[in-house]
Amino acid sequence: MAPQERLEIVQVLESSREEVNAAVQGILDSHASARLDPDRWTVLECLEHISAVEERLLGRLETAERLEEARVDTEKEAKLSAMVVNRSVRAPAPEMVVPTGKFSSVAEALDHFNASRSRTVAFAEEHGADLYLLATAHPRFGALNGNEMLFIMAGHARRHVEQIREIRAGIENS
Repeated sequence: MAPQERLEIVQVLESSREEVNAAVQGILDSHASARLDPDRWTVLECLEHISAVEERLLGRLETAERLEEARVDTEKEAKLSAMVVNRSVRAPAPEMVVPTGKFSSVAEALDHFNASRSRTVAFAEEHGADLYLLATAHPRFGALNGNEMLFIMAGHARRHVEQIREIRAGIENS
């Protein structure tokens, strides 16, 4: 991985972190726990889910098999990034990452997410060129290299940023 590519994935991760933080900035805890529809998550549940997925996927990267030859597919990275953020297709969360009400405040949930994302960024920075040598899998997207998994993680956070914005708009308009 060239230095600019290594920097790119870190920038993508940091950018999606900023989007998560901005999406919840100024929201009251009472609004963050408001449920507009019985079948929809709250803002706090979205934050819990983002963190849970981040930790699980990072765990997959940390235990990923190392290949002898790098697998680089920038088209696949772009396609995965676009697919993950597309909210027109609902994807039910696997049970192990369904929110359980772990957080009672936005600050607590955001601190947890930011700590998880910091570990992910550190992993990306430490592994640099080796990201393309890591072989892992995602339950929905199949076989991936490490860089592709990181693009999914960034996109997943962005997907739920859109959901948080929808929830906030509903709360503010009710």
